[in-house]
Amino acid sequence: MQFRDLKKQYAVLKDEMDQAILDVVASSAYILGPKVKEMEQAFADYVGAKHCIACASGTDALLLALKAWDVKAGDAVFVPSFTFFASAEVVALQGATPVFVDVDQDTFNMDVRDLLLKIERTVKHGQLKPKAIIAVDLFGLPADFKPIRQIAQRYGMFLLEDAAQGFGGRIGDQQAGSFGDIAATSFFPAKPVGCYGDGGAVFTNNDEWAELMESYHLHGKGSDRYDNIRIGLNSRLDSIQAAILLVKLKAFRNHELVDVNRVAERYTEKLKGVVKTPEIPRGFYSSWAQYTIQVANKEVRTKLQEALKAEDIPTAIYYPIPMHRQTAFRYLDPKENLCPVADHLADTVLSLPIHPYLTEADQDRICLTLTSNL
Repeated sequence: MQFRDLKKQYAVLKDEMDQAILDVVASSAYILGPKVKEMEQAFADYVGAKHCIACASGTDALLLALKAWDVKAGDAVFVPSFTFFASAEVVALQGATPVFVDVDQDTFNMDVRDLLLKIERTVKHGQLKPKAIIAVDLFGLPADFKPIRQIAQRYGMFLLEDAAQGFGGRIGDQQAGSFGDIAATSFFPAKPVGCYGDGGAVFTNNDEWAELMESYHLHGKGSDRYDNIRIGLNSRLDSIQAAILLVKLKAFRNHELVDVNRVAERYTEKLKGVVKTPEIPRGFYSSWAQYTIQVANKEVRTKLQEALKAEDIPTAIYYPIPMHRQTAFRYLDPKENLCPVADHLADTVLSLPIHPYLTEADQDRICLTLTSNL
């Protein structure tokens, strides 16, 4: 059994996928070819953004946004503690200071009350300038953007949506990737829409920031490729990956997003009352990058993982070490970055296999093994 079955997905999409790849090979337009522009337009249209700029990874996408806003030393950027390392890594790469915010135990996303507390404390200390908020759409569920946006506006801060796991999620009719001043996403293969390597993109409606990010991701280019007007990155998405993403976006829109939600609903139906299942707030829609349950403690989790592994059922822990406890961030004052919910989740979460091609028979086997070992 696969945790996220990319082999089955390829088998379903094989004919169209193979042709898309061969067309790029035959064109010899491997870098910055027409497929990249076609892909950028298709993804911008899906998200509902004016601009989409494809780049080499989701990490680079986050970094491009911070560069466009000139985030630098002396700036504070507020990041949830329960997320992947890249969300805060890019802050440190810019010389700024990440301030870690606790998360909501039910949704796993940024706790708005703790965000406000950490911003007010930062303002009171007066050593750092609150510059930006990075709100992560964890496990496919968009963050609670209405109050986060209000807080950002109150303090004159930029809002960056980390939609690496959230692509396809929405609040009402608004798509993930459109909630921030800039949004960043990842096309890592296991993401809701992934390519066959690394890849990412940024989305924005702001023409000035789009122009800056277009420059930064191509070595800081100016009017032409040999006129470099700033220090930038080599962060391009190649044409083969763009062609792959176009095929995958079509499948995602046509059936995969609906199918993965059907799998998630069935999990919740079978596991409700057995373990703590994920909660989707009213009006929200998840793209289910992960299906993450919560159990009593680390010992119970270890027992369940071992039982599932004995049945060849893969599991994963996202995330065993919260951001505020990462070795790389030990230079930060731990008293300023307390996140007790993130600490608790690190010991109690367990992610189960989920993807649009998971059969009911496999899902039944997962649920039976889990419930019989509790």
